[in-house]
Amino acid sequence: MTILRTVRVAAIQATPVILDAAATTAKAVRLLEEAADAGAELAVLPEVFFSLYPSNSWAHHAARFGGCDELWERMWMSSVDVPGPIVDQIVATCRARSIHVVVGVNERESARPGTLYNSMLLLGPDGLLHRHRKLMPTQHERLFHGIGRGDDLRAVDTACGRIGGLICWENRMPLARYAIYRQGPQIWVAPTADDSDGWIAHMRAIAIESGAFVVSVPQYIPRSAFPADFPLPLPDQPVLGNGGAAIIAPSGKVVAGPLYGEEGMLIHDCDLKLGLHAKRTFDAVGHYSRDDVLLGAFPALPAEPQVESASHDEATGAPGAAGSSAA
Repeated sequence: MTILRTVRVAAIQATPVILDAAATTAKAVRLLEEAADAGAELAVLPEVFFSLYPSNSWAHHAARFGGCDELWERMWMSSVDVPGPIVDQIVATCRARSIHVVVGVNERESARPGTLYNSMLLLGPDGLLHRHRKLMPTQHERLFHGIGRGDDLRAVDTACGRIGGLICWENRMPLARYAIYRQGPQIWVAPTADDSDGWIAHMRAIAIESGAFVVSVPQYIPRSAFPADFPLPLPDQPVLGNGGAAIIAPSGKVVAGPLYGEEGMLIHDCDLKLGLHAKRTFDAVGHYSRDDVLLGAFPALPAEPQVESASHDEATGAPGAAGSSAA
């Protein structure tokens, strides 16, 4: 059932306890309790809040085959099983305080140790409602994160509205956005690591395009937050992620934030009727979609060139035995 009422939302710009899952869990619980005390029904925490974002400012060192085993092991040990005990602790807080939360995690699979995923979880009093794994890790992130399957692009009905969204630069993927737009999100969540002015402009455009409230939340990462024994060199700068949390109305107006240079919580009462009003004049997947024209407008990709399977002698061009090796 579509909800058309006012929902109080909290955008929580916070610094994780880097490489410490237990301490980050305790901090997340405290922040959710503070949001609930402020009357929030939905709180949004940053991208990979559990418990380290692989920033390009230091993560490029991991491009080497050797020398990063300690970091990889500590990242894996401080990551989150989904479902799992950390999820259970946050759900218990959601249940006790009647709040929903979207949180980014480095996701692991303890039953099959190996790949990490950049995942976004939607949790509430009823448990784990949705998990989305980032479709395409960006640049240096590919040194740490696997690629999502794409079978989890969904908007989810909750007691505080229909919630959908994407992680960081997935929000730049038009077809990924459209896949979720077609499911009618009323609140668009965008955990991110992008602290640029351009990001805020893009979030405003998504609010207009989707006809939804947008809640964008990055981490604030001072250099001092890293443990003294962090296993890779850090740049000589005081701040590695400057924040920029914001809440944006369906009109594109920034109604809270952007918040830079500190941890903090933005609160806004989102009148979900405003999304319905916005779609009277522009509905990207309704009267303004023209799926009948545009979904068939893309030409087929050219066929892959044919490659001969038989091997040839490089000097003579004569066929040789496929797979044979030179003496």
